[in-house]
Amino acid sequence: MSLTPETETQSLRGVLIPLITPFDAAGAVAAGALEALARDVLDAGATGIVALGTTGEAATLDTAERQTVIDVCAEVCRSRGATLVVGAGSNDTEASALALAELAQWPQIGGALVSVPYYNRPGESGVLAHFTRLAAQSPVPLIVYHIPYRTAQPLSGTALRELGRLPNVAGMKLATGGIGAEAMDLLGNRPEGFSVLAGDDLYLSPMLALGASGGILASAHLATRQFVRLTQAWAVGDADAARPLGHALARLSAAAFAEPNPVVIKGALHALGRIPTANVRLPLLPASPGAVKILLNRLSELDG
Repeated sequence: MSLTPETETQSLRGVLIPLITPFDAAGAVAAGALEALARDVLDAGATGIVALGTTGEAATLDTAERQTVIDVCAEVCRSRGATLVVGAGSNDTEASALALAELAQWPQIGGALVSVPYYNRPGESGVLAHFTRLAAQSPVPLIVYHIPYRTAQPLSGTALRELGRLPNVAGMKLATGGIGAEAMDLLGNRPEGFSVLAGDDLYLSPMLALGASGGILASAHLATRQFVRLTQAWAVGDADAARPLGHALARLSAAAFAEPNPVVIKGALHALGRIPTANVRLPLLPASPGAVKILLNRLSELDG
């Protein structure tokens, strides 16, 4: 499903799941488990999935493994009529343009999640020039990933709106570690047809209350239906239903991110029998048993 001007707002709404990459006992990508996860979350009401994001440990996958992940996710999204977004790009503009061009071989890809350049700290003008170049060349619409606590590149509300007005930029994953002035500025005067997606799971409910379109939420591997219900409640203004559910899901999210993402989520998925191992790749280490137990307890409380 491509994010054309007619479909971009509809496609970038609700809950999108940045899928983990499951590994088997030998350390290889467990393609069958990946397919099952993708089908499960879409059948539970997620509007789309994100492949090769940070949660998917994309930096540790080789070229063949990355292709396998995209192939699996593309087929599932095709069969479900769901949105597929793929993480792409780096802090090098020319290399990012080449990475985006490669996505043209998968017609099912509807968008690319591209981080604000990290480490270089190019300033607001440099960030805008980076995305102007990429948007003009990309075969798929871009979703800007603004996560300043990882990139060390803050952006004002004005700069965020300028990015949102670029042709071929469909939305933004906003993960600023809270809800600051720039988020309020953007949500209070959002460009027409531009989707703002919560990227910090803990703040999903207040972001939705302020007008976010949905979220890209690693925690929603678990309790997918409840996360979907939360987005639907805020969409119709049902604050009485949304507030308690939002608080409960925030507790779940806090437990999911108690250790580096996605180790606790992988530990819980393995404990639930949904993936063959809880393995991660260095420099990540497996989650502590205590952290996994707390997350499972939070999930159990939610189900109750």
